[in-house]
Amino acid sequence: MAGSTVAVDRPTTAPRRGRRSLLSRVPALVVGCYLLVAVVGPMLVHYDPVHTSLDDRLLAPGSKVSTGGTAWLGTDGLGRDLLAQIVYGARTAVLVGVSTVALSCLAGVLLGAVAGYFRGAADAVLARIFDVLLAFPAILLAIVIAGAFQRSVLLVVLALSATGWIGFARVTRGIALSLRERPWVDAARVLGVPGRTVLARHVLPFTAGPVVALATLEFALVVLAEAGLSFLGIGLPPSTVSWGQIIANGKEYLETQWWISTLPGIALSLLIVNVGILGDQLTARYGRGRSD
Repeated sequence: MAGSTVAVDRPTTAPRRGRRSLLSRVPALVVGCYLLVAVVGPMLVHYDPVHTSLDDRLLAPGSKVSTGGTAWLGTDGLGRDLLAQIVYGARTAVLVGVSTVALSCLAGVLLGAVAGYFRGAADAVLARIFDVLLAFPAILLAIVIAGAFQRSVLLVVLALSATGWIGFARVTRGIALSLRERPWVDAARVLGVPGRTVLARHVLPFTAGPVVALATLEFALVVLAEAGLSFLGIGLPPSTVSWGQIIANGKEYLETQWWISTLPGIALSLLIVNVGILGDQLTARYGRGRSD
């Protein structure tokens, strides 16, 4: 009887594991599609964000435009093709997200590693900087910085990086503190290996997993924050397409031309949700770090 039960359970368990494994890859596939659209899409879709066509304004999805083409996702209040705007908005979101996360990661990892490994004055100064910056809400500080200067992509990246590096510094500092007393680190110091070499070879490699997991989550937050700044009109300039701008341009037509704000909102939501799930998966795997 026991043998027959095992024979029946095995075929049902394997498909369930297969389905779970397949579902766990969906976020990575979705994010990969967004990256592909961001890189290749602008090469295939011609779009001028400044050009307007009043004859084609507020067309429903699938309508014919004056040039003979088809507006597959409709047009906005100035006659601009919505599909092209979403494609170019994906490129902007990826560009701002990657640039901000890369800058924050570089600054945070370097500062956190130095403070955690060498301790002393560097660690004390970094702790005080944490206290000062954490006293201000990150998005509020970004709004103040972005609103004080002329709008540009570089300004948005710097505004979002102003506090984005703190998370990377804290994670790296914690790992460096736990690794600086490890036997192989002590052995390297006894052999006379310079401190910066010990830090680069025996400490920083162990931060890769947690930093990548954190970078994925930060990417989602940065994309959402950039869309919020552009929605408020203090983010990217009008010549740079942003999902936040598209949503803001369609808010006055929500009752009739719903697609102007809804479709880019769906595109933004799908990216944020899937990047968040992917970040949670990476955090579950690497979040605590591996120091063995």
